[in-house]
Amino acid sequence: MELESEVKAIVLDLDGTLLNSQKKVSERNRKAILECLKKGLKVIFATARAPRSVKVFLPHELQDIATMIYYNGALVVDNALGYRKHYPIESAITNEIIEFVITHQTDACLSVESEDTWYSNKTLDYNKTMNAVVNPIVVPLNELKKVSASKLLISQYPHYEKLQKQFAHKVSTLCTDAGTLTQIMAKGVSKERAVRKICTQNNISIGNIMVFGDDWNDLELFYTSGFPIAMGNAIPKLKDAAYFITDTNDKDGVAQVLEKLICTVNNS
Repeated sequence: MELESEVKAIVLDLDGTLLNSQKKVSERNRKAILECLKKGLKVIFATARAPRSVKVFLPHELQDIATMIYYNGALVVDNALGYRKHYPIESAITNEIIEFVITHQTDACLSVESEDTWYSNKTLDYNKTMNAVVNPIVVPLNELKKVSASKLLISQYPHYEKLQKQFAHKVSTLCTDAGTLTQIMAKGVSKERAVRKICTQNNISIGNIMVFGDDWNDLELFYTSGFPIAMGNAIPKLKDAAYFITDTNDKDGVAQVLEKLICTVNNS
């Protein structure tokens, strides 16, 4: 792999990418990211997770200096620029989707993320099913419909294609985690759009971005960034679109590439 000194920023997914199977950031990965920061590279973390989860899994020293993209782009925070933007789903659309889901599966497990609070229509151990930090607040379905949703989640939903076809003109949808989790955001919301906005504010071209990812919610970024890096454990579609395929998240695949990048920056 040849790395050029054109890289100005790195974008890191968390689950399946920076985090290992134990949901930890290895010491090697941590050091590599901090070294990138010292070299003047902008660091952006882009995740489907909520802020409360990121606070648990990401070392504080990394949280303090990086730009954060939560909920696949529905919430963007850049403390260095004093920038914060939230893109919720319209309440009427959330209501419509919930009605559609329940019509096709009466026992569907639905949950709504509203900025940094989580609500669900069922009592489940989400720590096991979704690697959650805490379980959601359980509310009746009619209350769930009223929540201003940063993201709507449906677990183990077998009618994803029907839902996507029905609401493609109203929301952005993803099916991740090996097909077990349907994620719904406001129309146009994606990691790619959030990264583009951050790049514009920092006068960085999207072609100068290095992106690390493993799942479907990283695909748009892979198509548009200059240096898309797929993890060894990534889905095949991501590997097909990659500039380079690194090692797995359990073998410091992120650090292996960043260490080479750091050497390139040193020699430029």
